[in-house]
Amino acid sequence: MSTGAVTKTNEKSKTKVKFMVQMGMLAAISVVLMLFEIPLPFAPSFYEIDFSEVPVMIGCFTMGPLAGAVIELLKILLNFAINGTTTAGVGEFANFLIGCALVIPAAIIYKRKRTKSGAVIGMVTGTLFMTVVGCFLNAFVLLPTYAKAFGMPMDALIEMGSAVNGYITNLTTFALFAVAPFNLLKGFLVSLIVFLIYKKISPILKMGM
Repeated sequence: MSTGAVTKTNEKSKTKVKFMVQMGMLAAISVVLMLFEIPLPFAPSFYEIDFSEVPVMIGCFTMGPLAGAVIELLKILLNFAINGTTTAGVGEFANFLIGCALVIPAAIIYKRKRTKSGAVIGMVTGTLFMTVVGCFLNAFVLLPTYAKAFGMPMDALIEMGSAVNGYITNLTTFALFAVAPFNLLKGFLVSLIVFLIYKKISPILKMGM
C-alpha cells in the first residue's frame, strides 16, 4: 500500500472517530437538557417541554439525517441507563420515534436546500410531522402504556387532562387539545433556538470533521 493510501486511510479513521465523539457529545448535552423541563398550563403535569432535541437537530443539520437518528438513539439510551424506565422501554422507544419525526424530515430537506429558507421549511415540516406522529403514538401507545404501568384506568388520565383543560373529555380530545399543542409548541421553540444558534455553532463542529 502506498504512503498516500495509508495517509488517506488514517485520515478517514480519524474523521470517523471525531464523528463518533461529536455524536456522543451532542447526545450527552441532550440528556442534560432533558433535566430542565417546563410545565404547560393546558396539559397534565407529565407533559413538560424540554429542549433536548436542540443538539440532536444541530447534529442532523451538520452531519446528516442518519447521524441525527444515532444521536437521538444515544440520548434515549443514556437517559434510560441513568434514570431507568417505568414503561419497560415502550415509552423510550416511542419518544425516540417522536424525536426522529421532528429532526429527520428537517435534516433531509435542509440537506437538499442548504439555505435559511431550506432550514425553515425543514423545521416546519418536521414540527408538523412530529405533531401527527406524536398524537398517534400518545393515543395508541404512550397513554395506554402509562396507564398500565401506573395501574390506573385510562379514564383517570383523561380526568387529569380535564382538570387543567376543559376541552379534554376523551382520548381523541386529549390528543387534539394537549398532545398536538404540546408538540407544536415544542417543535416551534426547538426550531427557533436552532435557527438562532446554528450558524454560530456549526463551524465548531465542522472543524473536527
